[in-house]
Amino acid sequence: MNIEITLKNAYKELKKNKISSALLDSELLLSQVIRKDRKFILLNLDKELDEGTQNRFRDLILKRSRGKPLAYLTGIKSFWKYDFKVNEKVLIPRPDTEIIIEQVLKIYKNKNYLNFLEVGVGSGCIALSILKEKKSFLGTGIDLSQDCIEICRYNAKKLGVNNRIKLLKSDVDNLIFHKYDLIVSNPPYIKKFDLNKLNREVINYEPKLALDGGLEGLSVIRKVIKKSSELIKKNGKLILEIGYDQRLPVKKMLNENNFYINKIIKDLAKNDRCIISTKK
Repeated sequence: MNIEITLKNAYKELKKNKISSALLDSELLLSQVIRKDRKFILLNLDKELDEGTQNRFRDLILKRSRGKPLAYLTGIKSFWKYDFKVNEKVLIPRPDTEIIIEQVLKIYKNKNYLNFLEVGVGSGCIALSILKEKKSFLGTGIDLSQDCIEICRYNAKKLGVNNRIKLLKSDVDNLIFHKYDLIVSNPPYIKKFDLNKLNREVINYEPKLALDGGLEGLSVIRKVIKKSSELIKKNGKLILEIGYDQRLPVKKMLNENNFYINKIIKDLAKNDRCIISTKK
């Protein structure tokens, strides 16, 4: 069977299972299997595929049709300007989270040195993107998951910034004796009882630890804000990703912990997504 017929069959299978990006996903998964880029595929539609290749491709299409995210099947997710290794132990980076990178670069465009902390480092997409853009910044990343720490360490080496980031398996409450210029975090902020309302790709495959924000969706945010008030230098900044409906309670928590609000940034869908505050 040639590439064209193989792709048509895969497309039909994914479409039948309500995968909205069926054609693109088919092309990307075939690229993965034959280790060629999409351009090669589109220019060689009449190329015959051997049985082993067909079987490996069908296996990936079956998994995708059941809702397994493309990023977990390819093992790669693009974020900001870079490709990050991901697997089912880490949250898949979202385009909306790039707002944090944009804001850090805007706020500190004239700053040559900065020591920052990321709480919940995951794949490292936030911290490592910042380090790639700002060559003299130093970072620390913490996470409760050792798997996340290992994946972040791999990505840091791949991006050539491993000598400027310290990675620790730790809860934010365990950090002491250090003052940071900046803390960034995309903490879990989904309400516990809303988890089952998430689409199947998220709830069936992505790590609950990175999603579950407790009953009100605020338990981890509350902890991050409280501890950050001790860890951030005076006039240092805390930049948090938040849920679309969490603006008011998060502002209240920040005010109660000696932060003043600089601004709240909306995401691509015009929902509140990122809150920037400064330590008094």
